[in-house]
Amino acid sequence: MSRRRLPPLNSLRAFEAAARHLSFEKAGDEIAVTASAVGQQVKSLEAWLGRPLFVRQPSRGVVLTPLGEHYAASLSDILDRLDGATAQALRSDRSNVITVSSMPSFAAGWLIPRLGSLKEQHPDLEVRVSVDTRLADFAREDVDVAIRFGRGNYPGLRTDLLMEEFFFAVCSASLLGNPSRPMNEPADLRHHTLLHESVESIPDYTTWERWLAALGVTGVDTSRGPRFTHTYLCLQAAASGQGVALATNVLIGDYLQAGRLVQPFPQQVKGSYQYYVVCPEATADRPALAAFRGWLLEEARVHAAEAARQQLA
Repeated sequence: MSRRRLPPLNSLRAFEAAARHLSFEKAGDEIAVTASAVGQQVKSLEAWLGRPLFVRQPSRGVVLTPLGEHYAASLSDILDRLDGATAQALRSDRSNVITVSSMPSFAAGWLIPRLGSLKEQHPDLEVRVSVDTRLADFAREDVDVAIRFGRGNYPGLRTDLLMEEFFFAVCSASLLGNPSRPMNEPADLRHHTLLHESVESIPDYTTWERWLAALGVTGVDTSRGPRFTHTYLCLQAAASGQGVALATNVLIGDYLQAGRLVQPFPQQVKGSYQYYVVCPEATADRPALAAFRGWLLEEARVHAAEAARQQLA
């Protein structure tokens, strides 16, 4: 077998990132080095090849040469396969370890309180929870399974509906029973402070405005009231008597059972998005991952049944 002629891996990595971003600065941010270091690595690779990969344009940054375009496309595929092979090698020694990616509010309000049940049923299974508001990138991150909030269109992934989401009003019991500020029906919200979650980046998310419109309620000023970046912060504010929050059956946690929050009226509205369990098709039937997915779906089924019983009570 002939000796491989391979340029330095650091130079390849810097060039591939710069080619994707068409920017040495953005490439540096991605691989945690300076833009100048990226430029030096690219120059080193060009010297090794004896041909230019970029055209430097002072006013427009950098542009790939025809060779650079072809080389970058091939290199991206090679690095993706190397990343996948490395991830597989790392997993081979920890077949009982599952890394699950989730949004912070879902992890805190639903997933983590139930992990004790998982340990009872699967004592050998080790779960690592990673919280992030971004979608998990299975090709580039060490993530086995993710909880996604959307409409279920995830090509190439094994996708199971975990839970449907319904929105309802919640508040501290201290806000009830005041005749001058009643809380008997949704229209009475005009007498109270509305607490909001900041969700401007999520189209069609169920805000107070959409929730009231779905119920045909008018005359409530939905522009007022404090805003919070996460659901659990909004619920905490409601529990401390600061106003009325929109809660969901998924993220309410134990606030209702513990009496820290009450539901002043029964009306609820189905959300535009639902929760899904997703993972790559290639690993979906791996024993540890299949066990975790099965446990997760059963927990969601039990949760939905309990919520339905409470709604009828």
